[in-house]
Amino acid sequence: MSKKVKSASLASKKIFVLDTSVILYDHDAINNFHEHDVAIPIQVLEELDNFKSGNDTRNFEARSFIRLIDQASKQELISNWVPLKKPNSGMFKVVLNESPLKINAEDIFGKGKTDHKILNAALSLKDENPDKKVVLVSKDICLRLKAKALDLNAEDYETGKIKNVDELYVGKTEIANFDEQIIDKVKKETVVDVTESSLPARTGNHFYILKNKRKTANVFYNHSLKTISSVSSDAIFKIKPKNIEQAFAINALLDPNIKLVSIQGNAGTGKTLLALASALQQRRDFRQIYVTRPIVSLSNKDIGFLPGDAKSKIDPFMAPIWDNLRFIKEQFAGDEKMTAKIDELIATEKIAIAPLAFIRGRTLTKIFFIIDEAQNLTPHEVKTIISRAGEHTKIVFTGDIYQIDTPYLDSESNGLSYLIENAKNHPLYAHITLHKGERSELANLANELL
Repeated sequence: MSKKVKSASLASKKIFVLDTSVILYDHDAINNFHEHDVAIPIQVLEELDNFKSGNDTRNFEARSFIRLIDQASKQELISNWVPLKKPNSGMFKVVLNESPLKINAEDIFGKGKTDHKILNAALSLKDENPDKKVVLVSKDICLRLKAKALDLNAEDYETGKIKNVDELYVGKTEIANFDEQIIDKVKKETVVDVTESSLPARTGNHFYILKNKRKTANVFYNHSLKTISSVSSDAIFKIKPKNIEQAFAINALLDPNIKLVSIQGNAGTGKTLLALASALQQRRDFRQIYVTRPIVSLSNKDIGFLPGDAKSKIDPFMAPIWDNLRFIKEQFAGDEKMTAKIDELIATEKIAIAPLAFIRGRTLTKIFFIIDEAQNLTPHEVKTIISRAGEHTKIVFTGDIYQIDTPYLDSESNGLSYLIENAKNHPLYAHITLHKGERSELANLANELL
């Protein structure tokens, strides 16, 4: 390589400065900037030290990052640039408390705040490396805006983000003027070889609404078997689907060949209710029904501030799941044998309802596993959950990608969107988006107008 080409290559390299929010989102973020250099302000390490204890996912991410940096540095001093171990990666260093030469963020925004010290770390790198583009990477919108106000480049962490979320896979397609003979045949025979139809080629499982004038067939296309099968609208565990999307969801939830299901939709569309009813319908096929959700407090106080023992602390967060179970139980009013059976399932923990943090480290074998509010998970959390699946386990994620309670996630970066986009072509996976609210007319008004 000539000196001219080499110098041009060096000049094109960037320095990315990561803040704490990025590390807690993805502990492996440091390895995702290709040939560019990555810097971590010392304040980020201090904050990660506060997060390293506990069973929450952010505690896991903090510990994993600390171990990763320890392995990467070996005997090197990380106050100097150290090569990252991943092939074709750049360099890494920890930026100590340094004051920038030109602009001081603490003089402008106030002293003592960690965010302002992180800004100063990035500004000092910019002063030291005028030939390189220095970029602050943060999941914190306010921090990015402050950086831009100081003439410092700032970006969101893009790895795992879904582009064009409004075009996210919905799991179903309506086809008009479809072959009338195929519609008649699928109604008569229930299962039809797809080679006999004119369905468009697909690389994954999919639901179709096939129409021809007044005739309609609601079918499931199984990519592995190359068949289309009629979708039933029958009730399960006395919960009857109120629209075709709910029928599609039940079909996926009951199909033994589908091991991974996601259901996306607004509040009141029946996501959790359908998943729970389907699990109870198949209770004999699984060792346990495990229903969970990530604990995300809407106030500034952590769960530890709540009064009582562990069960008392978590019950308010699990209340929506208990409400759905109570609703199912009410459908059997007068059937003392079944209501007693549901109570027995709860008492013996055949049905277990607990926060997501409680399952860390477990291998999920022969379990029907429902994760509610999955939009509050990171892509890495979703991957971790699925990777724990043992033999004969079915995993169901439900949530609304537009109703996120976690400050550093959005509709593009949350784990549910990530799953839908990346699993849509897998033969073990099925997805359906529910659009029609079935909770009440008043709830529909809130979703549509407010």
